[in-house]
Amino acid sequence: MNFHAPTLSAPFRARLHGRAPGAIVLGGAHGGLAITRSLGRHGIPVCFLTHDHPLAGYSRYARHNLRWQGPDHPNALGVLIELVREHQLHGWVLFVGGDAEVRFVARHHDELARVLRLTTPPWNATRYAYDKALTYERARDIGIGFPWSRYPTGVAELADLECSFPLVLKPTVRERVNAFTRAKAWRANDRAELIALYERAASMVGASAIVLQELIPGGGAQQYSYAAAWRDGAPIASLVARRARQYPVDFGFTSTYVETVTQPEVEEAAERFLKSIAYDGLVEVEFKQDSRDGRFKILDVNARAWTWAALGALAGVDLPHLAWRLAIGEDVAPARGATGVAWMHVARDLVASTQEMARGTLAPAAYAASLRRPLVFAAFAADDPLPGLVEMPLVIARLIGRRLRP
Repeated sequence: MNFHAPTLSAPFRARLHGRAPGAIVLGGAHGGLAITRSLGRHGIPVCFLTHDHPLAGYSRYARHNLRWQGPDHPNALGVLIELVREHQLHGWVLFVGGDAEVRFVARHHDELARVLRLTTPPWNATRYAYDKALTYERARDIGIGFPWSRYPTGVAELADLECSFPLVLKPTVRERVNAFTRAKAWRANDRAELIALYERAASMVGASAIVLQELIPGGGAQQYSYAAAWRDGAPIASLVARRARQYPVDFGFTSTYVETVTQPEVEEAAERFLKSIAYDGLVEVEFKQDSRDGRFKILDVNARAWTWAALGALAGVDLPHLAWRLAIGEDVAPARGATGVAWMHVARDLVASTQEMARGTLAPAAYAASLRRPLVFAAFAADDPLPGLVEMPLVIARLIGRRLRP
């Protein structure tokens, strides 16, 4: 098993002495941790600010570890600007790790850009990533495949809806944190289950914020992502990765083992989408290949740090660091990530791999081979061990907390 712990970059250490700006990481779990480590390893001071998941705050690279009421607080903008003033963070680069944070920063782009350097585009571009209805509408307009989707306005429409099962229910936006938005998708195997799940989802997010979608055949191995840092509507550095394993195995809501690959069709479709909205900043675009017609169909666009964001550094394109350099006005040479390196969430991947081996869909030799690749891990790092040690206790505490809430 290979461990990856990049060394500090001497040129950026030197630039730090010249008071180059640090970075604020606003929320996120493993994605926020990946950004914190990426920048910290280059000697860039990092302030981690969260109201939710504290994982990145345990990193040795989080020089400041602050709490706030979150992006949905009525005075969130004023609170953040006051924190910038109080902690002398003016001109630092702002990264976002969660969907609510994306919405907040994009909608207050002009005000925040007066005091910080941003890696999130304004709302006129970000809304196509944030709202799935707009994502699929834009995909249709520019000829990119997307899953069959419907947007019912009430449960009465479901009784006569012409559809094939299984179906997936997804929130079109993640305005609130609840069981539906945390799960990202619920699977309905028949009409009775569809109606029951729809009523439950509507009680959490409202009927207008639900999309019904076909479940594209195949498992995680058919799911691909394009991840990149963009500037002025064009890519500067990018990679394509495949979700080799996921958890749960049948209907995975999260990746457990991701590997970099070459897939030109995914790259072309993602770049066409992002150019159409004049994107600028960090981004991940998710696709799934439909075995029925061979097309890659767009699923999600994430204008924030994604779970496996740490993979880029191992592939030779340290996307958070490159985004920081772009934000402070540096010239960055275009680059593509190397193939054949991987990211793993150890605990979840152990469960997923055990289930796949029990079913006969993963050979023990293939699992062993996946461990021999250059690997970076979701939480553990040799140069920053504490997040890996506290991750499981944090998960347990959060689960208990959710059960105790009304």
